[in-house]
Amino acid sequence: MKMHYTLRQAVSPRETKTMDTTALRENFLIETVFQPDEIQLCYTQFDRYIAGGAMPVQDILTLATIPPLKAEYFLERREMGIINIGGAGTVTADGVAYELQYKEALYLGKGTKEVTFASNQADAPAKFYLNSAPAHQTYPSKKVTRAEAEVVELGSLETANKRTINKLLVAGVIQTCQLQMGMTELQTGSVWNTMPAHTHDRRMEVYLYFEVPTGQAVCHFMGEPQETRHIWMQNEQAVISPPWSIHAGAATSNYTFIWGMAGENLDYSDMDPCPITDLR
Repeated sequence: MKMHYTLRQAVSPRETKTMDTTALRENFLIETVFQPDEIQLCYTQFDRYIAGGAMPVQDILTLATIPPLKAEYFLERREMGIINIGGAGTVTADGVAYELQYKEALYLGKGTKEVTFASNQADAPAKFYLNSAPAHQTYPSKKVTRAEAEVVELGSLETANKRTINKLLVAGVIQTCQLQMGMTELQTGSVWNTMPAHTHDRRMEVYLYFEVPTGQAVCHFMGEPQETRHIWMQNEQAVISPPWSIHAGAATSNYTFIWGMAGENLDYSDMDPCPITDLR
């Protein structure tokens, strides 16, 4: 079987604060995102968001529907964002081929019926990171290069969070229904992301951590601001962040992460900040 999916139920803050390490990982960590010649998906009931990966090596992979969607095809009522974090590859959508280089993005609009994934070279396979959310309107599919992204520089070396935010699939760059995606790169000597931490009750989020050096790891912080928890993560793993949760991380080295989110507001700056000294 070329496609595999898992289903995660939404859980409340009250449930979450009683969880041990194993339960936290089972509910929020997406441990396997990429497997050779497979599509791996995780469907979460938080905003009915789907995150996963397609890693074609020898085969061309076809995006098929999955039972929870009760749909004739995957994007019948959905939109999708794709960012390639591997070798060069091609996404073909309804007969149109989009070649994606490293860290380039593609948006696929609702109603796209046939989607396939292929790598240009088997010895340097593409790794297509996929995010999908329900859509109520159809917008044109479009490739977004790094040069077309909205770029913001934040943080400082003094606070170990100097970073470059690349807004790829966001309002102002491309039109979507509710899905937004981008990529944040931590500079050498910086390890903290998204600090000061924040919540946004109007949308949920998923983080994919990558470019984590061999032998290093990321500690992802989640939970209500006064009841935080942590999950240790490895390279190319993802984590689900509920609307009520902070989402911040620190690693033993600098790294890059992709953020994807969906909800009722496309305003990137719509958030409720949590002062660092108030975190518990």
